[in-house]
Amino acid sequence: MPVPFQITIDCRDPARMSEFWGKALGYVVPPPPSGFDSWDDYWKDVGVPDEELGVGPDRLVDPEGAGPRIWFQIVEDPKTTKNRLHFDIEAGGGRSVPLERRRTRVDAEAERLVALGATRLRALFEPGVDHYGVAMLDPEGNEFDIH
Repeated sequence: MPVPFQITIDCRDPARMSEFWGKALGYVVPPPPSGFDSWDDYWKDVGVPDEELGVGPDRLVDPEGAGPRIWFQIVEDPKTTKNRLHFDIEAGGGRSVPLERRRTRVDAEAERLVALGATRLRALFEPGVDHYGVAMLDPEGNEFDIH
């Protein structure tokens, strides 16, 4: 039986990461629990110290309820090494779509995410291989790919 889970991402600016990844994935910030004006108000009420709170949204949910929750946990340390886990955004449409059309879609998605604050690193392509992708960095330097 599947177990519900959330993905937790350490970061320095949860609100910025929530904004970027919400737009990248089509996720939304869930409303705070009943009786609270914000998630920060809720966490303060629970007893979380101010230094562990960001300012603004720090979590996302799939509006259709199918995907996992994502929580951006504030940490003071900057990212220093390669991710051990990363997102793969599937914008190309899969192998049933001709390679050139996938390439166009992936490049368009990369451009959209660059406009939101991502950095394009390199194309993931080898002649003769039926695959095209782009390696990217999110606004805090976390690696992800678009296929």
